[in-house]
Amino acid sequence: MPILECRELSKRFGKTAALDNVSLKLEPGRVIGLLGPNGSGKTTLIKLCNGLLTPSEGEILIDGEAPGPKTKAIVSYLSDKEYLPDWMSTRQLMDFFEDFYQDFDRQRAEEMLLRLGLDEKQKVKTMSKGTREKVQLILVMSRRAKLYLLDEPIGGVDPATRDYILDTIIRNYNPEAAVLISTHLIADVEQVLDEVIFIQNGQILLQSDVDSIREEKGMSVDQYFREVFKC
Repeated sequence: MPILECRELSKRFGKTAALDNVSLKLEPGRVIGLLGPNGSGKTTLIKLCNGLLTPSEGEILIDGEAPGPKTKAIVSYLSDKEYLPDWMSTRQLMDFFEDFYQDFDRQRAEEMLLRLGLDEKQKVKTMSKGTREKVQLILVMSRRAKLYLLDEPIGGVDPATRDYILDTIIRNYNPEAAVLISTHLIADVEQVLDEVIFIQNGQILLQSDVDSIREEKGMSVDQYFREVFKC
């Protein structure tokens, strides 16, 4: 069974179609890149999958279920926006996640914090932007979820931190789960992807294995993306 399935999914905001008749399936054990220009519908799709938006038409199934309380227990979501309360420390955030999510692995989170040299006692309001993004990622990747939805996880950090974030994603996700990474920084994520979805103007242009693109097109995913989306 696919971990995620969209069937003729559309989402409109007024007269604007953010997603238009999207159908796709994601299988477990894959790292998938959701790739497209800004405004292409990536964040809308991820929010629909996470139950933060409701479809205008069509349906979404997460492990065979419509988004709701049951699917939130198996979906780990990293927003493209910062959401951590300023007054909380990293330790308090881990306490919260441990109380809220049965699949939260406290030991895994503490090991990642230690590896990055982050202080459990530090409050969010005193953290740099990069540190806050690292803490958010650690919290998300410390869950033993079936589906990870990561919206621009490397958008605002330096190249060295990007490498660590991608390494963290690969090392810490459940191999029976799927990871969907939304980004426009294709060259940075290409080495960790099994599969890509190209999206533009709310429509799926392509869903393909990364190896197939390299073999059939004779170019990298980044090169092919530039070819498909060139002005």
